[in-house]
Amino acid sequence: MDELDFSDDIAALRSTFADIRQVVDTERLESEIVRLSELAGAPDLWDDTDKAQKVTSDLSHRQAELAKITSISNRLDDLEIMVQLANEESDAQAAADARTELARITKLLGDLEVQTLLNGEFDQRPAVITIRAGAGGVDAADFAEMLLRMYLRYAEQHSYPTRVLDTSYAEEAGIKSATFEVDAPFAFGTLSVEAGTHRLVRMSPFNSAGKRQTSFAAVEVVPLIETTDVVEVPENDIRVDVFRSSGPGGQSVNTTDSAVRITHLPTGIVVSCQNEKSQIQNRAAAMRVLQSRLLLLQREQEAATKKEIAGVITASWGDQMRSYVLAPYQMVKDLRTEFEVNNPSNVFDGDLDGFISAGIKWRKRTIE
Repeated sequence: MDELDFSDDIAALRSTFADIRQVVDTERLESEIVRLSELAGAPDLWDDTDKAQKVTSDLSHRQAELAKITSISNRLDDLEIMVQLANEESDAQAAADARTELARITKLLGDLEVQTLLNGEFDQRPAVITIRAGAGGVDAADFAEMLLRMYLRYAEQHSYPTRVLDTSYAEEAGIKSATFEVDAPFAFGTLSVEAGTHRLVRMSPFNSAGKRQTSFAAVEVVPLIETTDVVEVPENDIRVDVFRSSGPGGQSVNTTDSAVRITHLPTGIVVSCQNEKSQIQNRAAAMRVLQSRLLLLQREQEAATKKEIAGVITASWGDQMRSYVLAPYQMVKDLRTEFEVNNPSNVFDGDLDGFISAGIKWRKRTIE
């Protein structure tokens, strides 16, 4: 067996890791964990449920972030030992394990390095994602449902908790729109690069002539507000409608009018929620999403940037940011970053890391 020599690779990884630790500021992270742990241990913590949930969530997120840093440090040390043992014993299997571990650590550090680029005002927040079918009829509704599944699978693969707030089903197939939360650190900063118009080209399963069809869907990503954010929404500025929750085909899944639709009259923003058990819960969830969108709109107006984060997404020709081509060839390509893959099945199954990393780096370059 040829002797392994990963000294240059490991040195490069350690250099990158040192830069990441500096940006993350592990000392600050540790002091935050101590502070939050003291708050979480207070006997009267759960007297205020909202505050308690925020404290425990923040503590969990920071502990996970520190654990990731500590794990990588330990794995780099272990990797050097693995290489040494593989060379001393001329063990081919140990050498293969060392190569695999080197690749895994390289990917982990690459992902962590991209996260250090997320330093925007709301980047650390959870995200609220809305998907809407655009031009393309039934194919567009089906495409919107494919995107919903894609993002939920992506979140599942990364162990990001999700909660679907509202789904509006199309008459024939697919969905008209859907809104869901991704409750994870840096979810907004990570997924905000997915905002825009997505285009699908394929042989339509809904076309009896079997012709190629182009359809569009819009993805909007906004940060989830915290209870400390103040977005006043006067009662006379909103209209609240209640209706019966429904599933595919219009079948009733609720015996009461528990679903809630809130219309913000000054801006025309409409938010609905039907997935909670009671009207009160649905109204609270819908108000939270409405406040998130109003907060975003407020920041955009203050910065005088109409498209700073969510922008105006038309979901039609000339505005697409990514193309998913299933016929006559197989390709998914991001038109901003030029990143592309030739396996759309994996992408629709949630394999978005390459696109998201490229998008974050692209956004950083365009800002600078």
